[in-house]
Amino acid sequence: MSLFSPRKALSSSNVSESAVNTPTTPKPAGPNAAHPLDALTGGAFSAPTSGERAARIRDWLASEPALEQMNEVFKELSHRDRGAAKPLKEKLDELKRQKSQEQMSVEWAQKAQALIEQPRLNLADALAWQRDAARAGAPLSREPLAALRQSLAERVKAVEDLQHRVQVEREAAVLIAQRIEVLSTKSWRDAQQMVDTLRADVAQWQQQAQALPQDPQWPSVDVKFPPMLDASRQQLQLVWEAFEAALAQTVAADASPQAPLPAVPVWADELRAARGLDVAAPAEKTPQDTKAQQERRARVAAELEQALAVLERELAEGHGKATPKAAADVRALLKSHGRLVPAALDARAQAALGQAGELEGWQRWRADQLREELVAKAEALLQAPEGQRLGGRKMQETLRGLREQWKTTDQGGQPNHALWKRFDEACTEAHKVVEAWLVQVRQQSEAHKAQRAAIIEELRAWTQAHAESTDWKAQVRELHAFSERWREAGHLSEKAFADIQPVWKEAMHAAHARLEVAQAESTARRKALIEEATALGAAPQLRIDAVKALQQRWQAEAHAVPLERKHEQKLWEAFRQPIDEAFARKSSEREKASSALNAHDQRVLDASRALEAASASGDAQRIRTAMTELEQALAGQAQAAAPVPAPVVGADPATSASGPAAEDVPAENADADADKAAPARPAPPAAAPKKVVAVRGDDRPGMKKAEPAGRDGRRGDRPEGGRRDASGAARAGRDARGSGATPWREEREPRGPRLGDAAFRAQRQAIEAAQASLRKLAAQAHGEVLTQLMTAWQQRDAGQLPSAQALGPRVSAGNRAAWSAALSGGAVPLSGETLLRLEMAADVPTPAEHLSERRMLQLQLLTRRHAAAPAETWVEDVAAVLASSHDAAAERRLQNALKVLLKR
Repeated sequence: MSLFSPRKALSSSNVSESAVNTPTTPKPAGPNAAHPLDALTGGAFSAPTSGERAARIRDWLASEPALEQMNEVFKELSHRDRGAAKPLKEKLDELKRQKSQEQMSVEWAQKAQALIEQPRLNLADALAWQRDAARAGAPLSREPLAALRQSLAERVKAVEDLQHRVQVEREAAVLIAQRIEVLSTKSWRDAQQMVDTLRADVAQWQQQAQALPQDPQWPSVDVKFPPMLDASRQQLQLVWEAFEAALAQTVAADASPQAPLPAVPVWADELRAARGLDVAAPAEKTPQDTKAQQERRARVAAELEQALAVLERELAEGHGKATPKAAADVRALLKSHGRLVPAALDARAQAALGQAGELEGWQRWRADQLREELVAKAEALLQAPEGQRLGGRKMQETLRGLREQWKTTDQGGQPNHALWKRFDEACTEAHKVVEAWLVQVRQQSEAHKAQRAAIIEELRAWTQAHAESTDWKAQVRELHAFSERWREAGHLSEKAFADIQPVWKEAMHAAHARLEVAQAESTARRKALIEEATALGAAPQLRIDAVKALQQRWQAEAHAVPLERKHEQKLWEAFRQPIDEAFARKSSEREKASSALNAHDQRVLDASRALEAASASGDAQRIRTAMTELEQALAGQAQAAAPVPAPVVGADPATSASGPAAEDVPAENADADADKAAPARPAPPAAAPKKVVAVRGDDRPGMKKAEPAGRDGRRGDRPEGGRRDASGAARAGRDARGSGATPWREEREPRGPRLGDAAFRAQRQAIEAAQASLRKLAAQAHGEVLTQLMTAWQQRDAGQLPSAQALGPRVSAGNRAAWSAALSGGAVPLSGETLLRLEMAADVPTPAEHLSERRMLQLQLLTRRHAAAPAETWVEDVAAVLASSHDAAAERRLQNALKVLLKR
């Protein structure tokens, strides 16, 4: 075709543009290019392959070059071969890590030395130093931090041992006081025999107690321990002095009957018995003394009753923290005024103290049991196999949780220092994994930060190198590659990313500056082309050559400067719209100028109008009838019923079969007609071709002219339907086509005559409108059926139940009868599983309050063998719902399920 096709031209612009946008592989640089650093690196820059370059770089690194040389070589080589520069980058990163660790080592060594030199060491600060140093990534296993760590640990251990000795001395003082108290209840002669041993023990204890403050680590002990030791010393001194005085008075009273008796009741009774006095009535009592004694007994009984009530209340409520104090108050009253307490009240108090002792012992036992569990968990962290150990972050969270649980346990009971020491050692050992992980994370973060800084520097160098380049497509690809490398450069912390992101944006904006200017200029030129296209399309006479030239200018501009895809597509659509409208206007004018519609197009138009009227009426049966009539009109059945005129003898077969002459169709409409989807007009059937049998045309001896042609006369021996017969039939068909007959077209489905553009568009719009109306009517009918079904359930009236035909093909007459019987019977309780099965069968969502029940039912269905699935029993489940009493929530759930189930 000689004329220009606008559709093909417009589509070819996109194809040409996509072909130009395809990136091309740049030619590699010469491998033997000379470089100033080639001699320094042993020929790394002139090596022909990447492997050889990397090997020469490793050999050069083995010679331990200077840091400045390595930085310069890496800067030059990373632009040429990133793989060969990888060993150099690893070496630089290692040196940077070593330098960073050396700086941290000096810093933390100074902090540790300051702690060690302090006269008073705070244990919390000493323990925090090791933890904070590990978190910061300081090399604790290297000198000098290893020695400082050991020295600090030894001093902490010395302070803890000193505090432990203070507690031991306190317990020893209590035991000596208990020994003195026990001797005061025995014979004074036994006490006199044990006094020398007891005096030596008291002197030894005082000597040990006086030696504790002389220890160099005494200023570092906790502030609660010095007062504790002083109180024990004073209490023991008072008890010992009172015991010695009472014993001396007892010895004097034994030697002289006129001497006063001691204050110890047992010893006084013993002396009275030795003097021959009545022990039961040791002294005469006056009526005033008896009254005072009674008042004192009453006061002591009231105080004990009040303290005992508090203890019993705490025991009944189970308060573990307040029970020890209440028990101590009752025990102090019994110790001070035990002889004045009545027997009944004393028995009650002893019973309460026994319960309190059991409760305190149970709490202590339970706390120790929890502590042992925590110790076992902490020790098991490193006893796990190598492949099953926790990672750094998980180990950190686990250790933090274990320490929090230990604190909670200490709050409810007395501490256990032995278990704490085991627990702390296990946690400290497990924390080494966290320390290594923190070091690794910090190293990765530094590496990622350095990588991003290198990308920024490379982008800046690229911006300077392409300051004069006009290859905009290559610049877009390379800038996109920079963006991809930035996104894949690794993870950074929020603070580090917030610091480096503005620098990257600034560098990227500078790199895009010239490209954005070129894109703005290209956009202005394309808008000018759009204005020219608008003026060209509005002209009364459309010029095809001008359209071609304008499209070529657009393609050249699109190939030169790429734009953002959406913006470019929008400009392209604005450019092609006036040209398409001009060609459409030309086609419409040509159709208007053409002759009136033929009879077939008129029948299709009439049938299309009838279908549109049926669609507007809303009658489904009428719409289907009109659609059938339109299909018949399209097939040309009315025309086919008319007699076919006999062909004229000697006429041109092409002319008699194709209707109007070819020269009657304008050449300009050839492309437009080829794009239409309407079928071509069928040719009138021709007579069946006569079978042609090829025969030999020679007179060789023994051969007959009547035999069919073939190899040695064997083609005719093939059975009917064989491959050679089939090929012969195909050749016969080709011969038949050559003779004008078309037996191969008779196998196709018959189609109606070709439609004009107006008739084609009218029938398509009518069919689309009819289909939409049928879908709308079907949806309305479905909703009415559901409404009738819900109303029948609410009123329990089987007469309002829709018919089986209205319910759809999925509900048979027997199923409807079951639903009717369910509505007719009495209301029965509804199982919650029924609605869940319906929702599962319809695959619709379940209300939030029943989601857990649905998940449980799904798990149960997985375990039920040979049980029917919800999709198989939904009809029975609907009958079960209809048999129950009506509920608004159940109605909504049933209606949602049936919307889907009745449509499938």
